[in-house]
Amino acid sequence: NYQSIQESAGVSNQFMLYVGMIVMIAGVFIMYFVSNQYTKPILRLAAHAKNMQKLDFSTRYKDNRDDEIGVLGNSMNALSDRLEKTISELKTANNELKLDLQRRSEQEQMRQEFLANVSHELKTPMTSIIGYSDTLLHVKISEEQQKKALEHINSECRRLERLSGKMMTLIGLYDEDRIHKEPYPVEKLIQEVADLERYHMQDSQMELLAFSESWECEMDVDLMESLLVNLLDNAIKASKPGSVIELHGEKGCIWVRDFGKGIPEEEIPRITEAFYMVDKSRSRKAGGIGMGLALCQKIAEIHRANLVIESVVGQGTKISVVFQEETDE
Repeated sequence: NYQSIQESAGVSNQFMLYVGMIVMIAGVFIMYFVSNQYTKPILRLAAHAKNMQKLDFSTRYKDNRDDEIGVLGNSMNALSDRLEKTISELKTANNELKLDLQRRSEQEQMRQEFLANVSHELKTPMTSIIGYSDTLLHVKISEEQQKKALEHINSECRRLERLSGKMMTLIGLYDEDRIHKEPYPVEKLIQEVADLERYHMQDSQMELLAFSESWECEMDVDLMESLLVNLLDNAIKASKPGSVIELHGEKGCIWVRDFGKGIPEEEIPRITEAFYMVDKSRSRKAGGIGMGLALCQKIAEIHRANLVIESVVGQGTKISVVFQEETDE
């Protein structure tokens, strides 16, 4: 009996050993599985955190868990969204700031060039006036010479008057409160401008052909008259006596064409700059100060229009005022 009890105890111990080993192996697997369920998402959270540290927000934590790890992952996703949006807004603001600084730099450069050109334009007639007035004051000259000196002084004074007037007009165009736009018949505008300019063209024996279709455009009438008068004045200066100049109004567009000397192609992009003149010697003899097309350009912008310049040297120039509102319809 003792021996059988011993044998039974041995078998029982061996069984318990096997059971213990099985339980231990099962426990290892269970622990591995359970730890894997927690370590893998933690490792993914750690990788996501490293990406955030590098400002890489292209990845997100994607496990749908209801435990603390899931809450932490969702919080990190929300933080990534907010940081990504904030950085995007900062980049946009930075780009806008750069563009604003660039525009201000360009405007400052244009302002300096404008002032330099103003100083230059004022210096020439002032020097001439001082010279002729000194002659009249200190030199004995004939009556005929005195008359010529006074004529030069008068001419330079008128030039200064034109310069200051156009400068004030150009500056005033930036004051929107002084601009009043209303629907106005284009054919009426063209007829008024044609009646005004035909009187000035009689001395040069030039013919003005004016025509317009029946349509209306929202405009400041005084400014549009000034624009067309400037275009016609330029056409007159570029044309020979006896030439024909055309002023036409088509729906969405008003254009002036001459058959004069034309503009070199490389000069066209710059002719709307203030004080820029293609032929400086001829322009000054004709009383030009290089601000006419700068005024036209600004007036066109106020009316949401573009100046389209087409020219061939020796054949003439056509300048069109193309209204965006009309052409977009």
